[in-house]
Amino acid sequence: MFLRLLALSLIVWLAAGAAEAQNKAAQPRPVSTRGALDAEEMNNIVVFKRASPSVVHITTLSVQRDFFSLRTSEQPSGTGTGFVWDADGHIVTNFHVIQGGDRATVTLHDQSSYPARLVGAFPDRDIAVLRIEAPVTKLPAIAVGTSRDLQVGQKVYAIGNPFGLDQTLTTGIVSALNREIESVTRRTIKGAIQTDAAINPGNSGGPLLDSAGRLIGVNTSIYSPSGASAGIGFAIPVDEVNRIVPRLIRDGRFIRPALGVTAGPENLSRALGAPKGVLLVDVGNGSPAAAAGLKAFGRDRSGRIVQGDVITAVDGQAVADLDDMLSLLETRQIGERVTLTVWRSGQTRKVVATLGSSD
Repeated sequence: MFLRLLALSLIVWLAAGAAEAQNKAAQPRPVSTRGALDAEEMNNIVVFKRASPSVVHITTLSVQRDFFSLRTSEQPSGTGTGFVWDADGHIVTNFHVIQGGDRATVTLHDQSSYPARLVGAFPDRDIAVLRIEAPVTKLPAIAVGTSRDLQVGQKVYAIGNPFGLDQTLTTGIVSALNREIESVTRRTIKGAIQTDAAINPGNSGGPLLDSAGRLIGVNTSIYSPSGASAGIGFAIPVDEVNRIVPRLIRDGRFIRPALGVTAGPENLSRALGAPKGVLLVDVGNGSPAAAAGLKAFGRDRSGRIVQGDVITAVDGQAVADLDDMLSLLETRQIGERVTLTVWRSGQTRKVVATLGSSD
């Protein structure tokens, strides 16, 4: 009898101990104390808090008509990112973000949405400017930096709306400078910034920032077979953006300064033994090139080649082809004088031309 009571007491004691251990295990673990955030973490937080109110989400809509009922409806056609350029409501983004859409909606940092109208676009550089009517207090303009003094290895931040999600911050470094990428018009965008900061679908048009939180580029594309970030992203340098955007706001389009010439294909240059440059096959009557005395290649009545001019440099900067020359002329203003290095029949000379309008 005594042994039975002893065994029963032992069972009760063990059960109580097990219950106590189980209750203890079910309690939350005590929180470990940590020190202060390090300097890099603090800067990440500061940059995001400072810049994110200037970053917007862009949704484009397209009108679709039912084949049978002929009813029309608006369907989302794409999403992207943009940022506030100024207190007048101008929003900068990539042209390909809004391409093909019939209208666009801009959602601000506080989740308020506004219809946007297109102010102007320059597809050759994949830049577009929208405008919304919103209170000035909701339009903090992003701080603008420069891309002129960027160095490989310096830290960068990308803010965007990947996959239509709310704002996301990714970090990385400048991986390379002076890259070349292709625009939607197949024109080459020179001087692009390469970064390993993750840039996913939906990040297009968003800002690339330096460690001071200043805009240094506009995220525009990724190089990836799957379309997802693979560590190679590209951004249009801010100096290019800061040159183009004011013209789009002023004129509604980018009017390129021009010489009024037509260039021949590269194989023609090789066939004629001409140097690398812009081989002229036509010089417009009354054009700046004609006023400067430039002459196009042609044929005489007997069919023999008449030597013309090849532009090999603009203001001392070599041009290998028409794309090179157009890129250089885009940095100039209509009415500005440029010095052209010109080759003809083995002789090189310099001439001065006053740039006209491409219109």
